[in-house]
Amino acid sequence: PLAPGEAIAAPSGAFERDPQESSTTDEELSRAGGRSTTPDYGERRLPQALIIGVKKGGTRALLEFLRVHPDVRAVGTEPHFFDRNYEKGLQWYRSVMPKTLEGQITMEKTPSYFVTNEAPKRIHSMAKDTKLIVVVRNPVTRAISDYTQTLSKKPEIPTFEVLAFKNRTLGLIDASWSAIRIGIYALHLENWLQYFPLSQILFVSGERLITDPAGEMAKVQDFLGLKRIVTEKHFYFNKTKGFPCLKKPEDSSAPRCLGKSKGRTHPKIDPDVIHRLRKFYKPFNVMFYQMTGQDFQWEQEEGDQ
Repeated sequence: PLAPGEAIAAPSGAFERDPQESSTTDEELSRAGGRSTTPDYGERRLPQALIIGVKKGGTRALLEFLRVHPDVRAVGTEPHFFDRNYEKGLQWYRSVMPKTLEGQITMEKTPSYFVTNEAPKRIHSMAKDTKLIVVVRNPVTRAISDYTQTLSKKPEIPTFEVLAFKNRTLGLIDASWSAIRIGIYALHLENWLQYFPLSQILFVSGERLITDPAGEMAKVQDFLGLKRIVTEKHFYFNKTKGFPCLKKPEDSSAPRCLGKSKGRTHPKIDPDVIHRLRKFYKPFNVMFYQMTGQDFQWEQEEGDQ
């Protein structure tokens, strides 16, 4: 594992697909695990486990790592059922799921669920024993990464500094801006705890998913009741990109790495802004640590870029 400070240097594009590398379909990933592909039989089932958040936390990486497991079948795209497509009904939701055999787990990931007020109630009414996974990351880094992604699509947007403050002189953070609001994890978690016990929610460290993917994957597999099949032997660390890759299968010329070749470079953010953001998030982080019983040590990190 790397030093915690190094985790922060992972490119913001780390969790996005790289068009130059082989695409990560279930079939290709199944070969990476050295097994034959799951034949197209079995039945479509509603998911027993969901990756519900957070945006820019490392949810794509987690899903791709999980899909190596022979007992996991996952939807490749984000169905957005419990936020945008709920009126389509459970039958539609089931229809977008992959076919599974007895004993396999059906999963999907839609990171916006974590910040959607109606999502906990809706998921609970589908199945109250649904297992929930939340990948969390230092909220300051997460906000910058979120902004960087938006900037790449809309270069004309104001600077991060302008959007982050209601009043720069007074140092008032604009908590209504989604890039900031998503990182107030304690606030969103309260909503989920009204419907689900803490024992049904697993919090994965987005930082450790980069520095120690096998360690985090062991926890995830245990939580899902899976055999620990995804281990150290599935990963190697790509020093150029600064994050882990899945080792290439014998019949493929390229390993599957998550992310664009270089990752998006974060814009340089005024250190004073970083300092104020850290101060803003600190009480919420502490509350989150108390609620989850886990200390993610975001306060110990020197650099948030």
